[in-house]
Amino acid sequence: MGEFFFSYGLFLAKLLTVFLLLVALLVLATAFGGRGRRSKGTLNVTHINEQLDQSREMLQSMVLDPADFKQSAKLKKKQDKQEAKAKKASAKIAAKNRGDGTTIVDEKKRRRIFLLDFKGDIKPSQVDYLRKEVTAVLSIADVYDEVAIKIESGGGTVHGYGLAAAQLQRIRDKNISLVVSVDKVAASGGYLMACVANKILAAPFAIIGSIGVMAQIPNIHRLLKKHDIDVELLTAGEYKRTLTVLGENTDKGREKFLEDIQVIHDQFKNTISRFRPQTDMVQVATGEVWSGEEAIRLQLVDEIITSDEYIVKSCESADVYSVKYEEKKPLHEKFGAAAALTADRVVDVLLQKADRSRFL
Repeated sequence: MGEFFFSYGLFLAKLLTVFLLLVALLVLATAFGGRGRRSKGTLNVTHINEQLDQSREMLQSMVLDPADFKQSAKLKKKQDKQEAKAKKASAKIAAKNRGDGTTIVDEKKRRRIFLLDFKGDIKPSQVDYLRKEVTAVLSIADVYDEVAIKIESGGGTVHGYGLAAAQLQRIRDKNISLVVSVDKVAASGGYLMACVANKILAAPFAIIGSIGVMAQIPNIHRLLKKHDIDVELLTAGEYKRTLTVLGENTDKGREKFLEDIQVIHDQFKNTISRFRPQTDMVQVATGEVWSGEEAIRLQLVDEIITSDEYIVKSCESADVYSVKYEEKKPLHEKFGAAAALTADRVVDVLLQKADRSRFL
């Protein structure tokens, strides 16, 4: 039985090899064919209220008596008409206000919430999408509205997350309410973004904090010296290069590097103090992380609630729109991702077969 699974695994390995070769050729062909072309992105907008209504109606149709479901549908239709009428009236008032150049807060106007979603990596690579989303929202949002953004990030490059935080500050500069929701983690650069908000929401076990700066540089100078390999580094400017990977590092260079890190840390703390003056920076700017429930005690967040609960509650009094910029992936990237996924699955199958053969 073990020989059978071995032969079967060998056959799958050959088949996988042929498949990957074909995919590689196709990827190369599409990559060279699409060189110089930029894929166009699209802004996708979803009305969350309608999504919730559709889900509720589908569930009601399955669990309610037909007569009860029909009655419920009638009541919902009547309610929708009343809301549509109220929207139309408030739109006329808003148009009139814009016409005479004044801003009059209309208490009857139904609030709009624009929901963004940011999942950050080390770079962070999603900043350009965030920029486009914020620009689109600010083109129509006014003081009645709110921007809510779900952030999930453990931090990354200083310049990348500094730019991401600056994009969110554009919303505050327009006097539009900004709410940040953290379900999993907003640490370091992720919290730098979050602190810009008027209000920070967090799940009970979300990871919050890591208000610090870290830099790690390997140095192989001694290894090169052991093998009689010299490295020459020429600079113009005393501190053009402080620490290096190949050259010999000095105490003076280390001191300057630490000084630069401290400057960034001070800027980080000053940003948090500006947006959250109630937070004790001496207590929280240690690089530590806390759960959501601990973070509220330290005034790093304002409320313990998940993003899902906040969105559902908001739909009761506001129109919630999910705004997401998506860029179409080139054909060679799609094939590459599909090939990688297929390879992972085949390897998993082979490993499972190998494990079984040990016990048969």
